Amino acid sequence: MDRVAANRLRWRCRRGLLELDLVLERLLASGVAEDELGPLGELLTLADNDLWDIASGRSDRYEPRLAAIVARLRAA
Repeated sequence: MDRVAANRLRWRCRRGLLELDLVLERLLASGVAEDELGPLGELLTLADNDLWDIASGRSDRYEPRLAAIVARLRAA
């Protein structure tokens, strides 16, 4: 991922919930593979509370094809 794309992704990961910011920051620090960019981008279109529910494990309401990136979010 080039520097511009990385900066854009980092900006999109800035959310209104501190807890979500922390999880997304840890995910970015661990590295995001090129094949994870699409699924992560799709998750980032969700509302903060919905995304936090998924990341914290309180909700399993997401597409099965997003399972790998959700697992990484939950591990972060």
